Amino acid sequence: MEGPLLLAEGVSFAYGARPVLHGVSLQARSGEVLGIVGPNGSGKSTLLRTLCGTLRPRAGRVLIGGEDVARLSRVAVARRVAVVPQNPHLPEAFTVWEIALLGRTPHLRLLQAEGPRDFAAVRRALEACGVWHLADRRVGELSGGETQRVVIARALAQEPRLLLLDEPTSHLDIRHQTTILDLVSTLASTRGLAVVAVFHDLNLAAQYCHRLAIVRDGSLLAEGTPRAVMTAANVGRAYGTEVVVVSHPHNGLPVALIPGRHFADKGANE
Repeated sequence: MEGPLLLAEGVSFAYGARPVLHGVSLQARSGEVLGIVGPNGSGKSTLLRTLCGTLRPRAGRVLIGGEDVARLSRVAVARRVAVVPQNPHLPEAFTVWEIALLGRTPHLRLLQAEGPRDFAAVRRALEACGVWHLADRRVGELSGGETQRVVIARALAQEPRLLLLDEPTSHLDIRHQTTILDLVSTLASTRGLAVVAVFHDLNLAAQYCHRLAIVRDGSLLAEGTPRAVMTAANVGRAYGTEVVVVSHPHNGLPVALIPGRHFADKGANE
């Protein structure tokens, strides 16, 4: 079996004297979606920035395709890894085509103009994300769901092997959440990308990820398939609250529910 595309070994990180990550080890293979979940402030976004080389670990290492990210140039990393940030700031006057074309920057020399290969890569990316028909539209005219697909298209235009997403469905309604996550799943399976995504919503992560990693206080609490990881014990320990975990009626995957308030009022159910 082919080895993991992404391999993090004993990664630790601190902001000054404040430790944030403690010996985190995980991996992701081509065609696989790995979800990182955990409470607010647990180190999820810091871990993602460490995986792409934006932050250098105090200890441990991150390998992409067997190469240590710390030994690669920023351009070399950008040719292998694309990042979709949580709150991308896009110039509203730019067109969708211009935004996606920025994804070709790692493949161009200084002052080199884009050529046919770059244009073809951008078109493929826009088509894959279902926004080719918006190529001439200005970003300021797009909906939230359309904007997110454009940002993913920009990442795809880099032609990466690894795609990192920081809460890709935040601020989206349920229809756009499923649209974006269906797209991410399809890209992983059809393009052989390794995908690592930070999720705020446990249940979305369980439905769309091959494997989950729960992070608590900068440490890896559990890692494995959604059925193995999303237990009442693990979720309760990570989030410090009681939950009930049941099986989804259609696919059997785990769903975490809060116990709910027990109403004693006579008219509570009216």
